[in-house]
Amino acid sequence: MSDVEIRVDGSTVHAEAGATVAAALVSAGIFGFRSSVSATPRGPLCGMGTCYECRVTINGVHHRRACMTVVAPGMDVATRD
Repeated sequence: MSDVEIRVDGSTVHAEAGATVAAALVSAGIFGFRSSVSATPRGPLCGMGTCYECRVTINGVHHRRACMTVVAPGMDVATRD
């Protein structure tokens, strides 16, 4: 598969084309996608879009499920609000 370049919190991350955003972030060593109300890091749990723990901001759109979104070249992902 080919390599896709995305931006995550201002840094460049390389991912396999066809991978989900969650897979790309975990492969890059990023496990905390957001924080709970008690400031505890949260990340993917179910991997199939049911739990909503992997929510990130993608291209300015908040609360996107990273496990359900396929990476695209130039995508801008924010794991913090």
